[in-house]
Amino acid sequence: MQAAGPAAQGWMDRLADSSLALAMRDELWLYPLVEVLHIIGFSVLVGAVVMFDLRVLGLSKAIAVTALARHLLTWAVGALLLIVPAGLMMFSAHPQDFAGNNVFILKLGLIAAAGINALLFHVGTHRSVEQWNTGQKAPGLARVQALVSIALWIAVILCGRLLAYT
Repeated sequence: MQAAGPAAQGWMDRLADSSLALAMRDELWLYPLVEVLHIIGFSVLVGAVVMFDLRVLGLSKAIAVTALARHLLTWAVGALLLIVPAGLMMFSAHPQDFAGNNVFILKLGLIAAAGINALLFHVGTHRSVEQWNTGQKAPGLARVQALVSIALWIAVILCGRLLAYT
């Protein structure tokens, strides 16, 4: 991995020297507690996404896709309120290590790909949801996007676990 430029290095040095970063490194239980909150949030987010994807793949056809999406969105947003701050707190403790870790970079890329996949689903095949909302098979592209979503999130989880070993 290529070294960060001077501006990025300076920013990361300032972040690593911040009171938050110092607390994350020095307080015995703070980093593990934040990591647990991150994992709980991630579990809820990925659980919500996978439940929706499984519905798109044809499970529980009696449940309206739109109703399930509305229900799970609340959980996903709540999960993001745990995940993002916790992730930023953990990053602050060792920004240079994370920024130079290929597994971390891959994890961020996979999250971005999952987000793009979701965006393409919602601006594309989801627009016709009323035609396959209940009791109908989702269009082929929607099912492919659901499979890609599940695969991407599993890969993100794998990368997250690998971070402990890289």
